[in-house]
Amino acid sequence: MRAISFTLNGSPTTVTTDETRLLLWVLRDDLNLTGTKYGCGQASCGSCAVVIDGAAARACATRIGDLAGKRVTTIEGLERNGKLHPVQDAFLEHAGYQCGFCTPGMIMGIYAALEKNPNTPADEVLRGDLEGHLCRCGAHPRILDAIKSASAAMKGATR
Repeated sequence: MRAISFTLNGSPTTVTTDETRLLLWVLRDDLNLTGTKYGCGQASCGSCAVVIDGAAARACATRIGDLAGKRVTTIEGLERNGKLHPVQDAFLEHAGYQCGFCTPGMIMGIYAALEKNPNTPADEVLRGDLEGHLCRCGAHPRILDAIKSASAAMKGATR
C-alpha cells in the first residue's frame, strides 16, 4: 500500500492503495467516477480513455502508481461551472452516440486531440486519434459532425 498523489479533474487527490492497481478500478471503485467504462480490458477499444498530462490514455492499462504528480482528467472533469465542454455539447447536438457506451472514451480522445490543435481536420482526428476507439453502433458519421462542430467551437475559446 502506498499513498499516491495526483491532480484529478483539477483537484489534488491522494489515494492509498496497491500501486499496481489499474486507474480504471481506482476511478470507478474508490473514487466513484463511473463515466470511464470497462470495455475490453486490453487497451484496444478506447472505452476507458482518460487524459493524462494532456494526452489520451487507457485507464485499463495505466497503473495508479505511475500517476504520482500527474494531471488526470476524466469525462466528469470536462464540465465547468455547470457548462459542458464544447466536445460534449457537440456530441449532444449531433447525436454522436447511439448506445452511449463508447461515448465517454470517444469524447476524451477528441478532447485531447483538439486541445492540442483545434484546427485538426475532423477526418484526421477520426482516422488518427480515434483509430483505437471502437463503436459498434455505426455512429461514426455523427461523430465526425460532432468533431467538426467541437473544433469550430474551440477555436479561440479560452477555458
